[in-house]
Amino acid sequence: MIDSLNISVKKTSASRIGQLDFANIPFGKIYADHLFTASYIDGGWKTPEIVPYEDLRISPASPALHYGISVFEGLKAYKNDQGEVLVFRPDKNFERMNVSAERMCMPLIPEQLYFDGLNTLLDIDRDWVPSAQGTSLYIRPFLFSDDDYIGIRPSQNFRFMIITCPVGAYYAKPVKVKIETHYTRAAEGGSGFCKTGCNYGPAIYPAKLAQEKGYDQLLWTDGKEHRYIEESGTMNVMFIIDGKLITPSLGDSILDGITRDSVMALASDWGMDVEERKVEVNEVMSAIKEGRVSEVFGVGTAATIAQIELIGHEGTDYELPAVETREFSNKVLKVLDDIKYGRIEDKFGWMHTV
Repeated sequence: MIDSLNISVKKTSASRIGQLDFANIPFGKIYADHLFTASYIDGGWKTPEIVPYEDLRISPASPALHYGISVFEGLKAYKNDQGEVLVFRPDKNFERMNVSAERMCMPLIPEQLYFDGLNTLLDIDRDWVPSAQGTSLYIRPFLFSDDDYIGIRPSQNFRFMIITCPVGAYYAKPVKVKIETHYTRAAEGGSGFCKTGCNYGPAIYPAKLAQEKGYDQLLWTDGKEHRYIEESGTMNVMFIIDGKLITPSLGDSILDGITRDSVMALASDWGMDVEERKVEVNEVMSAIKEGRVSEVFGVGTAATIAQIELIGHEGTDYELPAVETREFSNKVLKVLDDIKYGRIEDKFGWMHTV
């Protein structure tokens, strides 16, 4: 196991933090001063490094470029009123990243390597963590093939890296979604449950077509019959129907979302009925028409809670109840924010202090 004391640290000679307007932070465009990197060579992990944020040198033959041999995660760090840096459920991201790595024939990341790298990087760049409401430091760990070989086989050499960037809101307003019944995001037996690059690239074109028609995102359906709702482009999806919280059950075509898990934990703790099951498109559309749907929202790291104000299906748009009337999703967003910023008790033990 790699000793945390052996992390080589080379700090930047000129911080770029002065270029950041903390009152106007874009999403995913400005990156913190340093990155973490560790290589897997000849069957083992080598001494990790923290270096100034810089461009990569990579072989043009890397299977990451040709076959999408890469996996990634997304999590966030927050700053409380005492100036401490708090990370939301990094243990769950660690577990899911290794699930993805196993599916893609990649080496598992040692727990100490993951957490020592994360803690050291965030400690060095803690000034980059914004403190204003609605802002955070987005953390992107990723692992990719570093082979110099274009044959189809499991790769042998890899690179694990962590980069960070301060972010504001991902969705500035409620979103409009379209139920997708032609294109497929993931199929049974595939890799839809992983956070791997090859899942996301092919989804951009159908999303682009929907955006050209005025929608913000898609609601993906199953790849076999397009009968069941699965998830949205950047998040899991939840419905409040007849007072029950309903969300599609997990499978190998749906991502096991960490915000999804957190929302269900809070709902159960509050005594709310929670159902994880297959959710038919026709069931949802009938419930909307009959006025039995009170809330529809997406849940994910980037947006936390993304209110869905309209669903398009088969050429017709269906308006949903006004966002200000939505008791559960507004409450759960506030409670999650209060936990993340350290304003209330973390009774679930979700926050990791750097």
